[in-house]
Amino acid sequence: MKKFMSDEFLSLKNKEDIIVLAIESSCDETAVSIVKNGREVLANLVSSQIEIHRRFGGVVPEIASRNHLMAISNLYFEALKEANITPNQIDAVAVTYGAGLMGALLVGINFAKGLSYALKKPLIAVNHVHGHIASNYISHPSLTPPFLCLMVSGGHTAILKISDYNKFKMLGSTVDDAVGEAFDKVARVLDLPYPGGPEIDKLAREGKNIIKFTVSNSLHGTLNFSFSGIKTSVINYVHKLFQKGEQIPKADIARSFEECVTDELVDKTMRAMKISGMNKIVIAGGVGANSMLQSKMEEMCKRNGYQVFYPMLKYCTDNACMIGSAAYYYIKKGIGLASLDLTAKPNIDL
Repeated sequence: MKKFMSDEFLSLKNKEDIIVLAIESSCDETAVSIVKNGREVLANLVSSQIEIHRRFGGVVPEIASRNHLMAISNLYFEALKEANITPNQIDAVAVTYGAGLMGALLVGINFAKGLSYALKKPLIAVNHVHGHIASNYISHPSLTPPFLCLMVSGGHTAILKISDYNKFKMLGSTVDDAVGEAFDKVARVLDLPYPGGPEIDKLAREGKNIIKFTVSNSLHGTLNFSFSGIKTSVINYVHKLFQKGEQIPKADIARSFEECVTDELVDKTMRAMKISGMNKIVIAGGVGANSMLQSKMEEMCKRNGYQVFYPMLKYCTDNACMIGSAAYYYIKKGIGLASLDLTAKPNIDL
């Protein structure tokens, strides 16, 4: 079986059209997609658990895993129907193997392994972060490397130099909290619903007065990020007002926090652009949907003569289309083939 899978995988490299069925279950979205040649979406199914986890103020891993189990099989059959293809027309099965929640990842991986075995199709193990980068290839069909990528998600914040589809170099990363994590924690202290990022973005538009919050200046001369300081600063500010019995200006706090964080992201991205000599910026990850970040990045790129790209909203957050796209470029490079002993990795390198 393993040798057959290897032969089948190698034969795909030169195939004119490659159809990948992809599965994503790293957190609280169960997603199945069918993607042709890395850029054409034939089917895109997502079962969201936001309403389920909202009552808890965040994702509960065991509940997420159980809901993945309930949703994944139906999504597979619906994806085939939406794409109007038969299982035999699938060339490969791709799945997120990390990073993410262990139990949630295992649901997708085990389903993918079952499909791979039953259909006798190669199994492709995809890095979740590589998927977020590839989401831009779907949203912008003419986009090609090289470019600089600002990765902003719940689990990662990094600046990456993308020399080719599968060639990544880390230029800077967070030394503590990811920016998406900071958004969620600040939203929680402001008593905003889960997920916190979109709620802060919406509330920030009502803010009038800027409160001086700052990010750590210890990393000023680097391309690294630190968001634990501003998160703690906001939390302490809110707690002091609460203890004094004073009104908490939630909109002003949201606006001030978002202004500070997005300034840091844009400033360091611009610095990285000058160092790298690139002229294209790609934003990837859920925080890429933030309206203030997009606005500031567009303004600075226009000023400096750079191009900026970010995914359509439905591809900013977790989805399987991005996994199918990344898998296509793995196949073309001859990497990513997994055996049936594939397991989940909660933490993996970018």
